[in-house]
Amino acid sequence: MDEDDVRVRPGRGKSRPRTKERPGHEDAAPALVVAVDRGRWTCRLPDDRLVTAMRARELGRKGVVVGDRVGLVGDLSGGPDALARIVRLEPRASVLRRTADDTDPVERVVVANAEQLAVVTALADPEPQPRLLDRCLVAAYDAGLDPLLVLTKADLADPAELLATYRALDVPHVVTRRDEDPVELRARLAGRTTVLVGSSGVGKSTLVNALVPGALRATGHVNEVTGRGRHTSTSVRALQLPDGAGTVIDTPGVRSFGLAHVDPQRVIGAFPDLEAGTGGCPRSCSHDEPECALDAWVAEGHADPARLLSLRRLLRSREGGEDPHRDAADEPPGP
Repeated sequence: MDEDDVRVRPGRGKSRPRTKERPGHEDAAPALVVAVDRGRWTCRLPDDRLVTAMRARELGRKGVVVGDRVGLVGDLSGGPDALARIVRLEPRASVLRRTADDTDPVERVVVANAEQLAVVTALADPEPQPRLLDRCLVAAYDAGLDPLLVLTKADLADPAELLATYRALDVPHVVTRRDEDPVELRARLAGRTTVLVGSSGVGKSTLVNALVPGALRATGHVNEVTGRGRHTSTSVRALQLPDGAGTVIDTPGVRSFGLAHVDPQRVIGAFPDLEAGTGGCPRSCSHDEPECALDAWVAEGHADPARLLSLRRLLRSREGGEDPHRDAADEPPGP
């Protein structure tokens, strides 16, 4: 080794050589991060062993979230006192992000490497929140995830009206009842990594418990006065479907979904029924001005007026304006 490849770091009365090269960890075991809790990451090995790990110093400031594929070294036995190290973070195929609100410049990575985003919305108890649903769809398109609408509690209300609002988007949907096994949903999740997003009380944890026996995700109820659900899931967790038929990622309930990280010009991409009418818009049209061609497009019957209203409210909120449908509260601290 050349002298240039060695640095001498002074110590207490002595010195010792320190190489510039870092270990490559070619023998690191591949694993999937399935949970994060107070500086510890739970990782699942290919043989389904669960290992607790800490992040190695050489990763620097790289964040590690649920869904990340990583390389592990150290004690991989999975015993109660075993602790491995995450020494490598593999490139991500997708990243689902959100911000605390529409003016917050700090992005929060929700999950990595998901393929599908299932937006879970109750048809009643609590009432549907179309604006939140729209925001989740925008986040899905921005992240390159396939969206899926999951409408729960169909035993309490008819899904026809809500589905009609989104028919032009051609988004796949599944309708579930509390008294039935979610067979159709299970088929939609097969072979894929799906993240579930929705407000509290819509039934995400109930669905997860039905899909993954033994998941034991806590369930709650809806406050009769406020109409809001109580937060039950307080952390993001990835769970393997029976027989390795896919992975479902449960997330805490949200009351807002900030989109400060999304370019406003890409928001229209989540509204294909309206995007087709932007050809007559002036250059750099905000889609919320008198010269916007979308008013005529909607007036001619090409799209539902409610969709244009939803788009414009979303754009105003994204640009820092007041969104009357946004709740000031947010979910418990997450990743």
